[in-house]
Amino acid sequence: MKNSGAMVTYTGSPTLDDKDDEMSRSVLSSFRAKEEEIEKMKMAVRGRVQAQLGRVEEESKRLALIREELEALQDPMRKEVALLRKRIDIVSKELKPLGLTCQKKEREYKELLDVFNEKSKEKAQLVAKLMEMVAESEKLRLKKLEELSQHIESLK
Repeated sequence: MKNSGAMVTYTGSPTLDDKDDEMSRSVLSSFRAKEEEIEKMKMAVRGRVQAQLGRVEEESKRLALIREELEALQDPMRKEVALLRKRIDIVSKELKPLGLTCQKKEREYKELLDVFNEKSKEKAQLVAKLMEMVAESEKLRLKKLEELSQHIESLK
């Protein structure tokens, strides 16, 4: 039998054997008591760790839900912003040639407006000259008529 690392042999004396048995029992019971105490401490620590793990899992689930909600809030905005940016780019591409066409048409319009205004002035001048000529022609005809009228009266 082993006792504290030293071998004890049976010599046949009942007193030594009883002492060794008693000592072995007390060492064994002490060892078992310490083992039980260690096991109780282990169980207590395991319980606290399990409780902490449970709280951590709950918090992880809450964080995951919050993250999902945040992503759900940001996703529609990102999609809408991306769509708007695409539309802005498309409209910008369409606007550029339209702007150039508009400038070209404005130049043509101004040139045509200048030509129109010149022709209008020319027409106004011609109309004025025509009116002047018509007025002069009427004066001359009246004068001729008067002369003819006087000539006829003088013939009478």
